[in-house]
Amino acid sequence: MTKTKAFVDNYLPALLGQAWHLVSTEFHQIVEQHGLSVLEWRVLSTLASNGPVTISALAQMTVSKQPTVTRLLVRLEAQGFVERATSADDRRYTQVKATRKGRGLVTGLIAQAEEHERAILAPFDAREIDSLKNILRALIERHRPPV
Repeated sequence: MTKTKAFVDNYLPALLGQAWHLVSTEFHQIVEQHGLSVLEWRVLSTLASNGPVTISALAQMTVSKQPTVTRLLVRLEAQGFVERATSADDRRYTQVKATRKGRGLVTGLIAQAEEHERAILAPFDAREIDSLKNILRALIERHRPPV
């Protein structure tokens, strides 16, 4: 009698979720050793790598709910890690950016994250890595809700 694979063994969302969990958990331990929560890391590293962004865009980029990100930003602003300002283009939106202090907090961790990524991808050649990232970017772009 042949054993069939379980549905989730070949189901894309399950595979993506498992891969994300396994590779991110390793690095999240490093983040927490530096005194940051995973969400603080996501928010600050995203802001350190981008210019000012709206809170809704930040929530989308960090795969978090907007009210949760807003509460976190209040705390990070009080600590001097981020600044919030009304958008010059549309006063209905608040834009957020990392301060020098906020960027300084995650600069070393960004370098460690890049090293972690290199270690994860080491078994693959450059063509495979490019293909993987291009497919993931295309999936994200096709399924991203409008901001």
